Amino acid sequence: MRIIPIASGKGGVGKSLVAANLGVAFAQAGRRVVLADLDLGASNLHLVLGHHSPQMGIGTFLSNIKSNFADVIADTDVRGLRFIPGDNEIPGTANLTMIQRKALVKQLLALKNDTDILILDLGAGTHQSILEFFLLSNQGIVVSAPAVTAVLNAYVFLKNTIFRLMFNSCTKGSPARVYLEKLRKDSSGGHHKLYIPKILPEIHKIDPVSHENFIKRIEMLHPRLIMNLVDEPKDADVALKIKRSCEEYLDLRIEHLGIIYRDVIQDTALASRLSIILYKPQSVLSQAIYRIADKILQSPEDNFSLDDKQIDESFEEAEMEAEVDFDTKMEYIEDLLHSGAMNKGDLIETVKSQQFEIAKLRKEANFIKTKLAHAIQQGFKV
Repeated sequence: MRIIPIASGKGGVGKSLVAANLGVAFAQAGRRVVLADLDLGASNLHLVLGHHSPQMGIGTFLSNIKSNFADVIADTDVRGLRFIPGDNEIPGTANLTMIQRKALVKQLLALKNDTDILILDLGAGTHQSILEFFLLSNQGIVVSAPAVTAVLNAYVFLKNTIFRLMFNSCTKGSPARVYLEKLRKDSSGGHHKLYIPKILPEIHKIDPVSHENFIKRIEMLHPRLIMNLVDEPKDADVALKIKRSCEEYLDLRIEHLGIIYRDVIQDTALASRLSIILYKPQSVLSQAIYRIADKILQSPEDNFSLDDKQIDESFEEAEMEAEVDFDTKMEYIEDLLHSGAMNKGDLIETVKSQQFEIAKLRKEANFIKTKLAHAIQQGFKV
């Protein structure tokens, strides 16, 4: 069973949209798919999937972990796709006890007998439970958007994932565990920058066994990136910032699965209670989902690694796809104008809404720049 956790550093980047539509795409390709909503406390995957409001969900099981887990697994209208609803009654994954988390993981892994692909739609943020679910697979996906905060939070999520992996590689009370706990406490005050390339030599010196355990585990880790809500080709370039930061500060190589353009069809499909690739399979957005699904299906299920050339090629391919999809999107708009399906007024309203979004992003970027400048000044004072 291939496990695909899908996470994001922040909400609002379309993570659940990606998860739901990939689930449908895999099922259409003949795979037996289970889609689990682990965004506990903010569960809305059933809306994106077009599923009726769930009567039972993961929260039902967690309230009584001795109950039958099969009771919370629901069939969908898509052949081969089953769905495990979340539960809005649970405040958040951070509140899961270790016993609850282990019980849930045990039940999810037990699905392997009749499941080809298990997709985990995780909550936004870096709570310990989210990181642990993400590390159930070496091929987890991080969804980001071109906005400054989304890119920053995607990197922070990956950084916390690496530190969680490092922490898990050290036995309790080991010299490396003591060292990492001290670093974590010190860094909470902003006095230390946690760079993996600087920390690893120290761990190797004080605890060779933990160091070797971590190296073995991180060599198998193969996180992937999807850039969503792209408006134009140059937006796709921000993925390179995540790539460079991961390589420089985390000593981590990430693969780029591709880009997905922003499309108003998302809202229409949601209102129609259909996933986008069922609502309009020929749209630019749907074709991007299918393309990403194909890349995943064509890659090995077991542990594998890509060399630097292959990683670079994945980013170059994503850039080319951004150009091609943008041209297709523009041709589609022209066809709508010529056919009368869209008039100039509709186009003007679309442009206005995009300009409004751009203005919001600029304000957001300026706010972040101001905070960074203040942080730098505070750092110099320290």
